[in-house]
Amino acid sequence: MADTFKALMMRETEDGKVAAAIEELAVSDLPEGEVLVKVEHSTLNYKDGLVVDGNKGRLARKFPHIPGIDLAGVVEESSDDRYAVGDRVVVTGWHMGERYWGGFAEKARVRADWLVHVPATMTTRQAMAIGTAGLTSMFALMALEEHGLKPGGDKPVLITGGAGGVGSVAIALLSRNGYAVAASTGRPELGDYLKSLGATEIVTREELAEDSSAPLESERWAGCIDAVAGSTISRVIRQLERGASVAACGLAGGATFEGHIMPFLLRGVNLLGIDSVAMPYERRVIAWQRMSEELDLSLLDEITSGCSLEELPAQAKAILKGQVKGRLVVDMA
Repeated sequence: MADTFKALMMRETEDGKVAAAIEELAVSDLPEGEVLVKVEHSTLNYKDGLVVDGNKGRLARKFPHIPGIDLAGVVEESSDDRYAVGDRVVVTGWHMGERYWGGFAEKARVRADWLVHVPATMTTRQAMAIGTAGLTSMFALMALEEHGLKPGGDKPVLITGGAGGVGSVAIALLSRNGYAVAASTGRPELGDYLKSLGATEIVTREELAEDSSAPLESERWAGCIDAVAGSTISRVIRQLERGASVAACGLAGGATFEGHIMPFLLRGVNLLGIDSVAMPYERRVIAWQRMSEELDLSLLDEITSGCSLEELPAQAKAILKGQVKGRLVVDMA
């Protein structure tokens, strides 16, 4: 086992800013934790982009810091009986890459309670092609189903931010489960890509962002997985069919929205918050197992591209500008 490893390290500069650079670190530099993982893959999420590109939003509070909210790899050392050397494991959430050192490194020492075994039918790269974004889409689907969503209705389920990580996996997942899917995007040139994942209808972002003073609009959606928020979610709530729900799991369009109480009072719609960061272990295991069984893993190739640690700063800027399509896996080797 090598005593050193490569990592993308964030450090404060003399002018009070934060800069990223590739560094060689000693394994002894890693924080405490029961399990040492040889990281094979990580992935770039919107949160990661904020941290790597100057720590926008101040998600990381202490420096030096290794970002990366996801990782998948192989156990090298473990003091916890649940995990043995050679086990393939995945970590998403638990504020890794924000409060704690994360996955943009060749090695990571983490708490055993954060880990989940990678399903037997899935590679560690496929696990990262899913990552936090894909897992969030499964958590959202589970919540919608628990509030009555079923396939086979006469209205589609709307996925906003369809070309992003959450949206891409959500489209593939729901279409595989028999749902009619409408995808909203601000990049109409990606319509063919969204249809290849299973979307049957493309909705422009501008259409959902249009101002409307009506407290209720025509019932268009059987449900919604929303990664945008802002004016989009306000409009979607007014267009949900009676008793339907929207699962809110992102804020690409803003952290606040103005709404009207009438859809809740007259149609009984539901607004469901999806917290994928601190989701309990048991629910994570169910979600990963469902992913391995219900997602067409071959479709991951359609939504996944790769990059190296060295390419992450440029890719962080791209994801913040909405220029990353689907999922971007960080390959350590």
